[in-house]
Amino acid sequence: MNYGFIIDNRKCIGCHACTVACKSEHDVAIGVNRTWVKYVEKGAYPNTRRLFSVMRCNHCEDAPCVDICPVEALHTRDDGIVDFDNRRCIGCKSCMQACPYDALYIDPYTNTAAKCNYCAHRIDIGLEPACVNVCPEHAIISGDMDNPETEIAQLLSREQVKVRKPEKGTQPKLYYIDADEASLNPGHTQNADSYMWSSQSSGVGHYAKYAESLVAQKSPVDMYKELANIQEMPEKVIVHGDNSIRKPEGIFKRTIRRAYDAPSKGVLWGWEVSAYVLTKALAAGGVLLPILALMLGIPMSNTLLYTGLITGLVALGLTGALLVKDLDKPTRFAYVLLRPQWNSWLVRGGYSITAFGGLVTLWLAARYLGWHGVETPAMWGSALFGLVVAVYTAFLFAQAKGRDFWQSPALILHMLTHPFVAGGAFFVLLAPFIAADASWNAFVHTALLAAIVFNMLIIFTELTVTHPTEDAKKAAHIISTGRYAPLFWMGVVLLGNLLPLIMLLWAPPFFASVAAVMILIGLYITEHLWVRVPQLIPLS
Repeated sequence: MNYGFIIDNRKCIGCHACTVACKSEHDVAIGVNRTWVKYVEKGAYPNTRRLFSVMRCNHCEDAPCVDICPVEALHTRDDGIVDFDNRRCIGCKSCMQACPYDALYIDPYTNTAAKCNYCAHRIDIGLEPACVNVCPEHAIISGDMDNPETEIAQLLSREQVKVRKPEKGTQPKLYYIDADEASLNPGHTQNADSYMWSSQSSGVGHYAKYAESLVAQKSPVDMYKELANIQEMPEKVIVHGDNSIRKPEGIFKRTIRRAYDAPSKGVLWGWEVSAYVLTKALAAGGVLLPILALMLGIPMSNTLLYTGLITGLVALGLTGALLVKDLDKPTRFAYVLLRPQWNSWLVRGGYSITAFGGLVTLWLAARYLGWHGVETPAMWGSALFGLVVAVYTAFLFAQAKGRDFWQSPALILHMLTHPFVAGGAFFVLLAPFIAADASWNAFVHTALLAAIVFNMLIIFTELTVTHPTEDAKKAAHIISTGRYAPLFWMGVVLLGNLLPLIMLLWAPPFFASVAAVMILIGLYITEHLWVRVPQLIPLS
């Protein structure tokens, strides 16, 4: 069996009966939907039309949400339905980043992920999904696509159908008859703060929790005013010969616009993830730079080595704390290690961090206690897992197929460079407080300069290379020339790279510490932009 959906846009009237039936069947919270109807309007008055598209989980054959889920909360059943178990979910929101169709959300009641599960409990007893039963026009068709006698199989054999984002390679099983690309492709229309019956605040994040808080704290009248925020329209509307509509505030000519849609989920991975990438880089850099120096035969005092290793362990602890804090179910963080789903790079990263911390601790103990037979293997193990800890986030982001900008192959070099930038800056800050051989100071100085130059090269490569998708191009534009351009050019390029480079090359030694602080600040701003901006691109 292989269940799928067809949405027949020739019949859909945009009545939202499917949305209401789904909410009723699954007790879906305010502000989020498992099924919703998107309205797009095309044309110029009076020659306009409205398109309706039912949006929901696509129950993909190769579901990226299943691959990235670290605890098998999401899984594909034998009948092709992508189902979930909220008893296992840790609320990491990775599945929401992986889904190219914006189908998942965090349930404010349980703080776990949820989505359309094809009403699997109804399927198991021989019923159809609630949305199919309630649709007054029979615009939603469900069934076994592998059975040639079913209606859905017959429609697929004779009708021309489209799917959303086929280039993602997910093999979605939600098909549209008479689909319009303007409705299926979110890039053809812009998200708006105001829709037909409501206004939606942008940047709220976790919109369902925001809506639930309004229900709990405010009267129905106040809630209506805040959520709806209805604007009074001028009474006089004049239609002119050029088919434009003039109101007192100007002329409106819209050829294509999004008239109604579900609320934006906002930025899912916030400052905690940006900070965790930075602390992870510092943890790896505090260990990898001393190892590189030892490989090159550069003398290093025990005090300096111990300081680097202990700093690496402390930064690693902060990394773990930030990861747990970002979870919507932090009490279940141990599930990543105890109930692992090995395809997920969140699991691989979690085990790598654990192994790295254990090996660094073993190296530290062996060095202190004089276990010479253990010290060398522990050092080489720390080096190996230090590199894995540095770069695994690039592979995790690559599993987030919904965010095109993160699919760049250069992201591996981006993540690999930052430990040497962060580690070099840390040891430069440490120089006034711990006596070190001149060759060590020269090594750290040279390593940091090389890391800064390479970092700038990688950053501009990521922004200027030809991006394969429009969403990736938009993210690069927002960073370099759009909304975040001032922060990028002032914070990343000038503060975090160019000025420290100049100060390290030509300024008196005192300015080296100032340059190191600037580098760490610029590194955080870089991570902030690379994590946040791709999440601003709409997925539905």
